[in-house]
Amino acid sequence: MPSNCLGWDIGGAHVKAALVNQAGSIIAAYQQPCPLWKGLDQLQEAVKAILKVLPQPSQTHAITMTGELVDCFADRNDGVAQIISAMQNLLPDASLMIYAGQLGLLPIAEVTAQHYEAIASTNWLASAAYAATQVGDGLFIDVGSTTTDILALKQNQVHARGTTDFQRLMSQELVYTGIVRTAVMAVAQSVNFEGQDCGLMAEYFATMADVYRVTNELNEHHDQTDTADGAEKTVIASAKRLARMVGCDFLPTELSRWHAFATAIRARQLQQIKQACLAQLACNQLPAGVTWVGAGIGRFLVKQLAHDLGYAYLDFNDLCPQLDQQSKMTAADCAPAVAVAKLAIAR
Repeated sequence: MPSNCLGWDIGGAHVKAALVNQAGSIIAAYQQPCPLWKGLDQLQEAVKAILKVLPQPSQTHAITMTGELVDCFADRNDGVAQIISAMQNLLPDASLMIYAGQLGLLPIAEVTAQHYEAIASTNWLASAAYAATQVGDGLFIDVGSTTTDILALKQNQVHARGTTDFQRLMSQELVYTGIVRTAVMAVAQSVNFEGQDCGLMAEYFATMADVYRVTNELNEHHDQTDTADGAEKTVIASAKRLARMVGCDFLPTELSRWHAFATAIRARQLQQIKQACLAQLACNQLPAGVTWVGAGIGRFLVKQLAHDLGYAYLDFNDLCPQLDQQSKMTAADCAPAVAVAKLAIAR
């Protein structure tokens, strides 16, 4: 059994990592920007930045990923192969394990091309499976910067109808909406604004980070993505970007107007997530009163939905003891990285 393990979640926009000790406590959690579509050098820089600030070294590493989807790779298998190779080069003296979904963690020496499909984009299963062992029956919802995962938990197991991204989009277990990187134009084509249905411009003028910054719900440590116009990340700058969505100029005296607009956009995204959650409850015939487990940087939306619908809410952080290391990220912010590290510790 390793003394500690560093879990990695290699995404297409961020790299997340969680250092877990032998007792299963989270020593620290990290997120680094990693626009992987620009090339593997972005992954190298992100991993090195995290390794540089580790409070304790680790010789054991567990890796899960979604970054194989980015368009710098020929296909998903090519992405898996290149990410694994890059991590081997970055951690040449470490013991590496790769998460392969239902196959669990595989020592890197045992990974072949036959495993790539099981490895690709299964980070959601790691965190949901860990939550299932803790709560039994429930609904696991991870709202991240880009996507939302919704999984039924029954008798300490994940009941997933889909395994690939395509299958999960079809089953609504994957909803491609998040609270930072998602473009506002992807959330709604129109909203109720100032008493009327108002169309939105299909332009990349603003993101959901702007919405949640204006509603004062965005943790700025979670937003590591460039703004739509390259300008600053302030409430005023975000309000200006939102005003462009309906062809308006921003006036400082009208901030409350754009707060109302942001609230309307927020409501549309919340409704989209709500509908997908209700679909999972129905098709999986979960018993009444099951617990909703919220993970990801947007889990405040899960908490609201659970409260609105009369379900008990449990934060992923409450499932993971975390040592006080003054980290800017928590276990719930980096749930897949935490989950694969805990799996490795338990081996």
